[in-house]
Amino acid sequence: MSAAPLPAPHISTLIDVRPEWVDYNGHINMAYYAVIMDLGGDQMYPLIGLGETYAKTKGHTSYTAEVHICYKRELKLGDRVRVQTQLLDFDTKRMVLFHEIHHEGGWIAATAEELLLHIDMSGPRVVPFPPEIADNLAALKQAHSALPRPAQAGRAISLANKAA
Repeated sequence: MSAAPLPAPHISTLIDVRPEWVDYNGHINMAYYAVIMDLGGDQMYPLIGLGETYAKTKGHTSYTAEVHICYKRELKLGDRVRVQTQLLDFDTKRMVLFHEIHHEGGWIAATAEELLLHIDMSGPRVVPFPPEIADNLAALKQAHSALPRPAQAGRAISLANKAA
């Protein structure tokens, strides 16, 4: 990893809401919030040695095993957003990321907590991160350790707290 300070959190470049993402309700379809978080989160991958180049040269990648999205505010055609990504935790084969979609106007459109697995694509099967990736994850976790834990992290879907 470079000697430059690691961003805490990682902030993506601006992402424009695309016309094909807009549904018949006049806002973007729920699936495209996940697409936006994926696009933004992927921009962080080179910092830890993952991403397209890693997949093509090493035959390893990451797969999402679980994601929990909280929709906060509609995004519409013409909106521009950035994705803030925080590494919450990792172990030998997995990492947990937390994403927030920030509208350029300052408000949060959605959040997502994501569990990713390190995959050997020849199987495919879950395998440990190589030492250099594990070291990079440790450095990123250290950089992100001063960030507050997001309130939505660790939530479960339940009707137990519903209003009467």
